[in-house]
Amino acid sequence: MNRPELRLVLAISLDGRLAPAEGGAAQIGGPGDRQALEEALAWADAVLVGAETLRLHGSTCLIHRPQLLEQRRVAALPPQPLAIVVSRSGAIPGDLPFFQQPLQRGLLLLARSGFSPPQSPLDRGWPIRPERPLGQRLPMPPTERSQVPPGFARQWACADWTDALSQLNEAGVGRLAVLGGASLVSSLLAENLFDELQLTLCPRLLGGPHSWLGPTARVELAGQSGWRLLEQRPLQGEELLLRYRRA
Repeated sequence: MNRPELRLVLAISLDGRLAPAEGGAAQIGGPGDRQALEEALAWADAVLVGAETLRLHGSTCLIHRPQLLEQRRVAALPPQPLAIVVSRSGAIPGDLPFFQQPLQRGLLLLARSGFSPPQSPLDRGWPIRPERPLGQRLPMPPTERSQVPPGFARQWACADWTDALSQLNEAGVGRLAVLGGASLVSSLLAENLFDELQLTLCPRLLGGPHSWLGPTARVELAGQSGWRLLEQRPLQGEELLLRYRRA
């Protein structure tokens, strides 16, 4: 497999919502979900987060538990996984607390699969690759490395998810945790790219439109069934961890 292993990591309400009906940052998980989330971060080489989700939250999740930090140290991994922001435009506010967090940051500019090409003037010089013939890799633009925006250690400009995941694999990302939001999750599900689903079921009913898989989301036929239950674990605060893997 010439792409990373993808694990979706979400906390959802009993009615499958990510956020309250009025919207805003999704913070429905309690201490039990936090533990499961940090375990997933410790497993991952990198995490993917959508730009709009980052704007809402202002920061990403970190590993705090000493045993998990030690686990990564013994495995010769950095304390925190690489945090990769997926964006249409690359226009990420520079004053977000995210840029003060103790981790490495990457920016993934994606032209297709639900993400439009950049339109903002801030994107000048951040080239998006044209669509390529099937099976043909495009050369890395020679100026790409020199045009990484401030605050990011790496940048990838990609035509589609196949291109993006192949590039991340070549960069040494073997395990990728996807933290949302819904648009990012839907675009990956539409291409049947998840290998594992880690859902924390939280004892709340929220209502409203903010489902983790929206009404217009398309799920590839091959990914609609055949998921095998790997783990079910009661968590603190009446939460329940469910982990499924592609059969």
